[in-house]
Order: sequence, then C-alpha cells, then structure tokens
Amino acid sequence: MACRPDAAMVFGQVVIGPPGSGKTTYCVGMRQYLEALGRKVAVVNLDPANENYTYPVAANIHELIGLEAAAAHCELGPNGALVYCFEYLEANLDWLVAKLAALADSYVLIDMPGQVELYTHHPSVRNVLQALTGSVHSHRLCAVHLVDAHHCADAAKFISVLLVTLSTMVQLEMPQINLLSKVDLIEAYGDLAFNLDFYTDVLDPSRLLPYIEEQDGAFAPTNPNPNPNPNPNPNRNPYPSPYPSAGWRLRAPPRQAQ
Repeated sequence: MACRPDAAMVFGQVVIGPPGSGKTTYCVGMRQYLEALGRKVAVVNLDPANENYTYPVAANIHELIGLEAAAAHCELGPNGALVYCFEYLEANLDWLVAKLAALADSYVLIDMPGQVELYTHHPSVRNVLQALTGSVHSHRLCAVHLVDAHHCADAAKFISVLLVTLSTMVQLEMPQINLLSKVDLIEAYGDLAFNLDFYTDVLDPSRLLPYIEEQDGAFAPTNPNPNPNPNPNPNRNPYPSPYPSAGWRLRAPPRQAQ
C-alpha cells in the first residue's frame, strides 16, 4: 500500500529502557539540546505510569487511558495494567496517528514505559511501531534503548543486559541505538574488569565468564588454560556472528546552560 498523499511524515526517537535507566531525563536533555540548535521539538508521553515528567507534553497517553483506571477496571496489577494499556492503544491507534499528524513540523521524542516485557516478547509495542513506520504512515522513527551504566560493574548483570537488548532489537525490528546512561557515575560502583571500550563495543562477552565464576561459582571451569582470552588479538572476536551486535554509546547528563 502506498503512502497516503496527505500523510504527514514525522521524524523522531522512541525512548525505551528498563525502569530507572533515565528515559525521561534523556527526553528533557535531548529536547534542550535540539532546541539550542534551533529545532522545534515535541515530547510525547506514552508511559501510562509516568505522572512526574518535567517537560512540556505535546501528547499524553493519559488522554486515552490511565494506568490506575485500567488496573481497577480489569482487576490487574501494575504490570498487567501496562500491558492492557498498550493493547488498548494498539486497538485505538487512530488517536496516536492524529496526535503525530499535528506534530509534523516538530522533531518528536516518544517517552515509553520501563516494563521490558513490552519490548522483548509482547507484540503490542511492536505492532504500534510497525504500523507507524509502515507504508501507510511512513514515519521515520529510531529506537533509543537506555541502560544504566552501573551494570558494567557486574559481569552477570551486564550479560543479562546484553540479552535483553538483543531480544529488544530482534522483537522491534527497527533501527536502534543503545546507550549506557549515567556513565559519569560509573566509577562509584567500583573498578571495571576491562576498559570502557570493551563494554561499548561488545566484541567478545565470553571474556566475562571467569568473573562470573569468581562471583558466585555458577559456572564450572571447563578450560584448564588460566588465560581467559586465548585469542592472540583481544580486540577481535574469533567467532563472528551474523546477528546484530548490541553495541553501546555513552551518555552523561547534559550540562546546564550558564
């Protein structure tokens, strides 16, 4: 199906990530940065649980459905209510399409919920985003996935973060940039096992296995070689993969204008 001639194409970012990763703070900082460059920016809140945003809201999912109302009406807990809210949004996508059409002259930042199940295996978020970026509406959106940089200080947590990130990339099937947020605080969590480039490039996560064994003994050593990296070139992965890599970029909080 060809794009409708009257459709207004929107460019923007879909900001996702676990709870507490800094999604709303990122939206505030990115909005300030783009406005300083002279860009017109609009922030859309699609998190039914977010009532403490500190940015002007151009469109708010609370106008369509609220988390507490969904939980009370359907007798659901907070996680189930979030899933229901996005199923309701998917069924009433015309509301979001109309809101984005009114923002066609702005660069759009979409602040999303922090429930990772919405991005790893539940279909509603994927269906909504694919409908917006498909041939009918043809909006140009990129996912920005934030993860707290303190996970780099724990090998097991970092592996878990990689798996969640890859699951999100496979599930959403859209351009995605992965950011380590709060990187300015990373030293507060102790020394890293490797330099920061190791965690941003993610070339050979298997080098973290000895540190996981040291932490909790969850993995029994299978290689008598004490060298955890038998590859003579430590910056090259000897087992290239055809699948997308969960590489990272770094993000620190924006400096306030003087």
